[in-house]
Amino acid sequence: MPIYVQYKDHIVGHAYRADLLVDGKLIVELKAVEQVSSLHKAQLLTYLRLMNKSLGLLINFNTAVLKNGVCRVINNM
Repeated sequence: MPIYVQYKDHIVGHAYRADLLVDGKLIVELKAVEQVSSLHKAQLLTYLRLMNKSLGLLINFNTAVLKNGVCRVINNM
């Protein structure tokens, strides 16, 4: 899902890419890393702010139990 940054009705910079947009409401960012860092959460929060969405899920597939790899991120607009 491409995400564009707009400033005064002009697209600036390059397009970001969110992994999934579910039902137009939920952004899902997928990772396969040793440990989710604050940088990964900041990336998802940036996507939420640019798309004016309030909820996102950061899912890390590099865990023994998948539910331990799910992190909920909320944009307090």
